[in-house]
Parts: sequence; C-alpha cells; structure tokens
Amino acid sequence: MCLRTVLGCWLPAVARCGSVWPVEDGEVEEEGGEDVAVQVSLSAESRQVIRQSWREIQEDISRVGVIVFCRLFETHPEYKDAFLVVRDIDDLETLRNSRELRAHSLSVMSFIEKTVARIDQDELLFELILDLGKKHYQYNALPKYYQFMGEEFIQAVQPVLKERWSSDLEEAWKTLFLYITSTMKRGFQQAQRDQNHI
Repeated sequence: MCLRTVLGCWLPAVARCGSVWPVEDGEVEEEGGEDVAVQVSLSAESRQVIRQSWREIQEDISRVGVIVFCRLFETHPEYKDAFLVVRDIDDLETLRNSRELRAHSLSVMSFIEKTVARIDQDELLFELILDLGKKHYQYNALPKYYQFMGEEFIQAVQPVLKERWSSDLEEAWKTLFLYITSTMKRGFQQAQRDQNHI
C-alpha cells in the first residue's frame, strides 16, 4: 500500500487533508515500490482568489481556451503532434478558427471549471483529476506535455484579468496546475500499469 505524509502524519494514498494535497513526484519510487509524494499546499485565501478570478475568466472562456492552445502550439510545436485533429494545420489563423480546436479548448476549460468548483472538496477533486489522467492514457497523451498547460493558461488569463492579476494569484494558479498535472500523471501511470497487467 502506498502511503503519503500529510501534515506530518502517514495516511493511505487516497487520503486528503484540508489544504494540503499530496501528489506524485514524477515516476520516482522508494524501495519496495512505494510512491514518493510531494506536498502541494493551497491556502483558503489562494482557493478564494482562484474562484474569484475564474468568475472573470469564465466570461470569455472559449476565447481564452483557444488562446491557451495557440500559445501552447507556438511555444511548444511538438505538443501539436499529440492532437490528431489539428496536427496537420500549420497556419496559425486557420488553427485559431478550427472547430476542432475550439471544441477541445472548451472541453479543457470546462474541466478547469469543474476543478475550481471542487477546489474545497479534496477527495472529489482528486478522483476527477485522476480519472482525466487515466483517459489521457487511452488517448496516448503523454504526461511530458501536461506541465506546459498551466504555463500557457497563466499567460492567457493575465490580460483578461488586467490589473487584478497579482503574484499571489499567479502562485495560486501555478500550485493548482502543479496538483492537476501531478495527479493526471498518476492516473496515466495507473492506467498504464493496469494495461500491462492484462
């Protein structure tokens, strides 16, 4: 059984405690195959600023989602290869207007919306994100790409929030995306192990 330390106590891997989320740290394992965990802490204040900022981001959710992916494909062109529906589109304007990209962008932004809605429900949030990681295994969307999404999301929402953007808000979103990507990676790895045992 995998164990994690939360607030100095050892708890089962699925346990969640208040504002500290234990997450996987890459593919590192301890002796005996137990997972090594890092702690991701998100204060009540950070959760609140995320919720408040999300209300404003939601007003232009579709455009923000497209911006996130266009930025992602510009800064990390190799990422585009993971998306069959846009892989062969080279022109940025065509990409920006692609129905497939808009649909996927909206799907991702809807997931972020669900994450924000569950930000105070640690167990539900964990299961939601873990399941997404398992689905990404089915799509063959490799974990190495997950980390870039948070960076591009932050860059895309800064202009939307304008003067309301702050270093505290940036840190809160970075922490949330660290938790999302780490938990998705864990889900991907679980699905991979399950497939290998079939």
